[in-house]
Amino acid sequence: MSLKRARLTAFLATTQAARAAAFYGETLGLRPVSEDGFALVFDANGVELRLQKVERFTPQRFTALGWEVSGLNTVVATLAARGVRFERFPGLEQDAQGVWSAPSGARVAWFQDPDGNLLSVAEYSSA
Repeated sequence: MSLKRARLTAFLATTQAARAAAFYGETLGLRPVSEDGFALVFDANGVELRLQKVERFTPQRFTALGWEVSGLNTVVATLAARGVRFERFPGLEQDAQGVWSAPSGARVAWFQDPDGNLLSVAEYSSA
């Protein structure tokens, strides 16, 4: 038995279902699939993203979910125009848009959802 061919489902938590629905659906542009008393479900390019409805939640300070994109500067500018605020971290040299260039050549920008989950968009070097 192996999970290598099994479909992945991603999970996050939300205490603010209406705000999360607007953020993931409208701001990030994910397709809503369903909502019930337990979760909001989105299609994230073929991966099911389940936002579990919880009463209390303490977000962690590490990246909980990220997207690999091309044209990172355009993605960051588009999200910023939709009200997304990009995070700044002490010790990381980030450009004016909040993008960090990793030694590997990857470029990453981080932002939070309405519940404080840390999300990222990243562009990887083709070299």
